[in-house]
Amino acid sequence: MPDMKLFAGNATPELAQRIANRLYTSLGDAAVGRFSDGEVSVQINENVRGGDIFIIQSTCAPTNDNLMELVVMVDALRRASAGRITAVIPYFGYARQDRRVRSARVPITAKVVADFLSSVGVDRVLTVDLHAEQIQGFFDVPVDNVFGSPILLEDMLQIGLENPIVVSPDIGGVVRARAIAKLLNDTDMAIIDKRRPRANVSQVMHIIGDVAGRDCVLVDDMIDTGGTLCKAAEALKERGAKRVFAYATHPIFSGNAAENLRHSVIDEVVVCDTIPLSDEIKALPNVRTLTLSGMLAEAIRRISNEESISAMFEH
Repeated sequence: MPDMKLFAGNATPELAQRIANRLYTSLGDAAVGRFSDGEVSVQINENVRGGDIFIIQSTCAPTNDNLMELVVMVDALRRASAGRITAVIPYFGYARQDRRVRSARVPITAKVVADFLSSVGVDRVLTVDLHAEQIQGFFDVPVDNVFGSPILLEDMLQIGLENPIVVSPDIGGVVRARAIAKLLNDTDMAIIDKRRPRANVSQVMHIIGDVAGRDCVLVDDMIDTGGTLCKAAEALKERGAKRVFAYATHPIFSGNAAENLRHSVIDEVVVCDTIPLSDEIKALPNVRTLTLSGMLAEAIRRISNEESISAMFEH
């Protein structure tokens, strides 16, 4: 069996190190930096010939820089005769640009990125909670999309929720919320119906379900500016919710997210470490992070050993 080696770009160094620690190994020796003109510079400083290589790199902000780091690292490793290259992308950027709405003259950028990674020499992709699961079909190589929900659920069961109800922040998240509700002792579910007049701006309209006197658990795949989340929490509290917790896999936290969360009525926001948090977000008392390093390490081990990934999520 080829030697398994882990490499990491500059997007998620702490997560990469945690994964390496879980696998009782060290990160590969690679210098990933910039030339004086800002172009990506990569130098692989160890033998990778025939190796089973995993590159850990979220394509979070700065999205284009991190994507180019990943692509250039793949090329460097491919030219160094790596046996197999798996791109471990905890957060897959551009995933929200996955379709043309009403035939608008816009790109399907998720497909562009998939083609980019496939063409440069990626043999396999491992990612977490794709914004749209059909993005897997954009790739010409196998894609393993694992789920952060078991980690989030484990935390939900430990925080002492009282008479909980799982809340989907929109119609699109109903399947996710239903799955969490079923695993959370088959609890009830509510849905927030909202209208979004433009990007990153939403208006909560009404709540489907009775949340009065209950602990509400909002679940989503990502939090961007937090505007939608904060308005949802306000609507829930106005309807008599006792406490509001928000769980999401990907903490994008762009724009004025810190300000929104600072003044929010949300009791606690729980996210995963697929994207590093800014110091401003870390300073917020109502934001807590869970690590996916154990789950990703196990997925990497299974891929390297040609074992089933889906078996990780069978109940």
